[in-house]
Amino acid sequence: MNPKRTFAVAGRVLRQLSHDPRSIALLLLAPSLLVGLFAWLFSDQEGTFDQFGGPILALFPFILMFIITSVTTLRERRSGTLERLMSTPLGKGDFIVGYGIAFGLAATVQAVITVTFATVVCGLEVSGPIWQLGAVAVLDALLGTALGLLASAFARTEFQAVQFMPLVVFPQIILGGLFMPRDQMPDVLHAISNWLPLSYAIDAVTAVTDGTEGWDLGRPLIIIASVTVVALVLAAATLRRRSP
Repeated sequence: MNPKRTFAVAGRVLRQLSHDPRSIALLLLAPSLLVGLFAWLFSDQEGTFDQFGGPILALFPFILMFIITSVTTLRERRSGTLERLMSTPLGKGDFIVGYGIAFGLAATVQAVITVTFATVVCGLEVSGPIWQLGAVAVLDALLGTALGLLASAFARTEFQAVQFMPLVVFPQIILGGLFMPRDQMPDVLHAISNWLPLSYAIDAVTAVTDGTEGWDLGRPLIIIASVTVVALVLAAATLRRRSP
């Protein structure tokens, strides 16, 4: 992997995003709008938004980054851009990591906007440091980016990429602990949830909002980071130049 080529890919992706107002709005504003809608929905029920607002901050960036990354990567492959890039000295690792850096920067800006909106405008109460909540939101978005890059290798069209949502994302939403504490689930479902990375994303956000520190916060963060790295490695290994 060549750092110069990797950053060149990242710069190219960021330039493309800068010329696409719809993608910018989806990346930066959609999570805040969804969080605001959720807060408004439960504005008459005291404490409900504080209970679910944290996990929602883990959920929306993860979903949006998964969709945008998988569709964008697949579009590059179908248009022939990826094949042209791969005919140069650019390696698969350069392409995947470059995309990860570009969307990681976008995820950082997204996290700052969303966390600020949730805490300042929507009044989400957080016992832990606000910067930790932002850091967890960035890591969750990077997880969505990595899984989106991996999912794009197994889809032939943008529509098929979106169809991975019920397979990859929805089970994690249901079993991640958003609707029911994971330790109260049936044993089989609890065991399955232990293998789902979004479960630990929700655990990390909940730990920050509750003011929990130490291993209760560090463990899910380590797991999320590890899954993100593994997904990026697998995405590089399975990257194809063109769709069959």
